[in-house]
Amino acid sequence: MSKIATVHYTGKKKDGQTFDSSIQRDPFTFEIGKNQVIEGFEKAVLSLAIGEKKSFDIPAHEGYGQKNPDLIGRVKRELFPQDLELEPGVVLEIRGQPVVVKDLDDESVTLDANHFLAGEDLVFEIELLDMK
Repeated sequence: MSKIATVHYTGKKKDGQTFDSSIQRDPFTFEIGKNQVIEGFEKAVLSLAIGEKKSFDIPAHEGYGQKNPDLIGRVKRELFPQDLELEPGVVLEIRGQPVVVKDLDDESVTLDANHFLAGEDLVFEIELLDMK
């Protein structure tokens, strides 16, 4: 029988920048062992007692992995609609996947399909509210 965890959490990059939090929302519920969360988050939750709140350092390899250079590539500028506003940081969707414009010039656009947290060591503050 599988376990269902209910938590409140705040996720931050190592520089302290918060990228996600459940604190102002409903608690987050997920099923243990179903790859619904990153490995380090699940391990952290499993180490907590109900009602316990703790901060965890999660290295990139237990988070969103390292940046994969094969997911970064240059595309001819002419393949994009002329009226599409392109600039670094813009997120586009290609074949249902988000990609970020990293760089561009008159001839090409550099796109990055890595998860935006790939290569980042993370810090999660997690409170285990319930485990069923």
